[in-house]
Amino acid sequence: MLTERTKKIKPSPTLAVDSKAKEMKAKGFDVVNFGVGEPDFDTPEHIKEAAIKAIKDGFTKYTPVGGIDELKEAIIEKLEKDNKIKYKKENILVSCGAKHSLYNIAQALFGPGDEVIIPAPYWVSYPDQVLLNDATPVILETYEEDNFMIRPELLKEKITKKTKAIIINSPSNPTGFIYNEKVLQEIVEIVLKNNIYIISDEIYEKLIYDGMRHISIASFSEEIKERTIVVNGLSKSHSMTGWRIGYAAGPTDIIKAMTNIQSQSTSNPTSIAQKAAVAALKGPQKCVEEMRKEFEKRRNYLVNELNNIPGISCKMPQGAFYVFPNVKQILGKKAGSMEINSSMDLSIYLLEKAQVALVPGSAFGAEGYIRISYATSMENLSKGIERIRNALEGLQ
Repeated sequence: MLTERTKKIKPSPTLAVDSKAKEMKAKGFDVVNFGVGEPDFDTPEHIKEAAIKAIKDGFTKYTPVGGIDELKEAIIEKLEKDNKIKYKKENILVSCGAKHSLYNIAQALFGPGDEVIIPAPYWVSYPDQVLLNDATPVILETYEEDNFMIRPELLKEKITKKTKAIIINSPSNPTGFIYNEKVLQEIVEIVLKNNIYIISDEIYEKLIYDGMRHISIASFSEEIKERTIVVNGLSKSHSMTGWRIGYAAGPTDIIKAMTNIQSQSTSNPTSIAQKAAVAALKGPQKCVEEMRKEFEKRRNYLVNELNNIPGISCKMPQGAFYVFPNVKQILGKKAGSMEINSSMDLSIYLLEKAQVALVPGSAFGAEGYIRISYATSMENLSKGIERIRNALEGLQ
């Protein structure tokens, strides 16, 4: 018999959409895939070359569980330079992707009776990772008019004696919005007063637009640094999704516990990928800026086009590579005998009618929205938008 925890969780909706789109493509359908959160650029050459060198040098054996010193030092250097946070090697754990880092945190911190506050819209894995560790996700609603940032007064209302942590994601998946300094400071004060932890997912920090800047909540003070676990990785910034390198930085005792957990699950991240990650962090960063500029161009085009489609309104996101348009005006309409009563209905309709794959807002805890990834070519964006426009014209 399966355990109770397996009944609490569901497959990742974003990966399910991607899988369905690929299945349709394999059958010969010309599907435009706006569903997956994966840069469409190749991994930069100097990173690939570092991996090839690692293989040729025979760097293909086990490494220390928590990552090689060379990579930890590169991460420490990056965190101090980019985020103004100082750590030592005992504060760093390298894992098999940022998702693995988050799961290690959940394993180390959460248990029966614990509550974890998760602002919605949220990345799909946050609630399920909490549930997998027998804790309770407490969903905190945020609002489009606030750029989906937490309202401090609503956060206070959600905190109980059982609250263990809050998860912050900035820039956000799925909304693309960034937390500003004022709201972060208010969150810091609430967290310190209530003696809870912050899990700060900063995986999209390099993809920020309009001259805005990313602020890590751990940089506000030594006191809040001791209550924060920062999560980051190289998948989005350096187009290294398949390399599976993420990392966490936090208090020594928590990182030690996470390392012990990792030693009994995956052991070390891939040795070759670790060497590639060193090259990514310490090598030229021009490739990151080139990707960022291209994403910004795509974002501008996509938001403009979406706002010209009747029934859709889309605010300009500040980071990541997603837009999160409001489609509430479309809900309640019909396509023949099919009623579009939810974001899931709309997603199914657009996949079947227009052969455009995207993710319903309900997957992120935000009904009435859809997520479109612009980690695809301008040609695909243009084709997909035209198909969406034509498909929606057929609704009554």
